[in-house]
Amino acid sequence: MQHIHEVYPKRSSPCTCMNMRRASRALTHFYDEVLEPSRLTVNQLALLRNLEVLEQATIGQLAKTMRIDRTTLNRNMKPLADAGLIESHPGQDTRTKVIILTEEGKAAVGLGWRLWGEAQQSIKEYLGEEDLAKLKQLLAKLEALNKGDMYGN
Repeated sequence: MQHIHEVYPKRSSPCTCMNMRRASRALTHFYDEVLEPSRLTVNQLALLRNLEVLEQATIGQLAKTMRIDRTTLNRNMKPLADAGLIESHPGQDTRTKVIILTEEGKAAVGLGWRLWGEAQQSIKEYLGEEDLAKLKQLLAKLEALNKGDMYGN
């Protein structure tokens, strides 16, 4: 399914960081629009999909897998728990909680994942395989700038 209809080139900033932030917001908005029928955002889908792969996880394990901090993860989990897509249960000790997908969560991931595939294909067609491969390489190189243990990795 083609989701990109027109191209509006934007004037770039002399600041690499600003260009990256603008592109990131535009790409996130694009994915969120494609995912709209699932009632999930791309960030929510990523959380649910990582949880699906892990089957169950503590907040610390899930944060490490997703390479985000625990505070952000906790904040992002609340609407998913309120919607009945995830549940938490006591862990092996009183300090931990184990997070699992509910049946509703599994169904949401299924629909969201199909729509995500459409978004991926649209971006691949828009950028072309060569540019997309180069973009992935450059993004990995930029992510490597984070030399600290910001996310427990």
